[in-house]
Amino acid sequence: MSHMGKSHLVIMWTVGPDDVAEGDRIFASHAEWMKGHPREGDVALLDYTVSKGPELSNPMDPSSEKTGKTIFVLDEYYESPAGIARHWQDATDNWPDLSAAVAWRDEHDARLPLTRADLHSQNNQSAQPKSCTLARSASAVTKHH
Repeated sequence: MSHMGKSHLVIMWTVGPDDVAEGDRIFASHAEWMKGHPREGDVALLDYTVSKGPELSNPMDPSSEKTGKTIFVLDEYYESPAGIARHWQDATDNWPDLSAAVAWRDEHDARLPLTRADLHSQNNQSAQPKSCTLARSASAVTKHH
């Protein structure tokens, strides 16, 4: 399935070594909660991935030195902007770890770099080039389709 024209939410956190376990715990809770999201209609969750990997001194060089920090990347695709709006409201109403996630976010370098549709996409069903790549060393810890 192509994600072209779909709504895309990406959030990145950069954390020190003492905070990785809490990130793992929060994202495990988040992944479990995400199982309840609709998979059809205007608010459908189309793809969900949480990845983590070492921060590199040169993010364009996978062989560069590690900084000692870890980057977590939350990546969600929805059918439309209504899916993202529903997601935020449902988190407020129903995700027990939202307050812990907000506190953890406030303590770290969290960025919400993208909440719009992709310009280019590539997946197993598409031959279009992907426009951006995160560190090759990032390892997916959770993936749901």
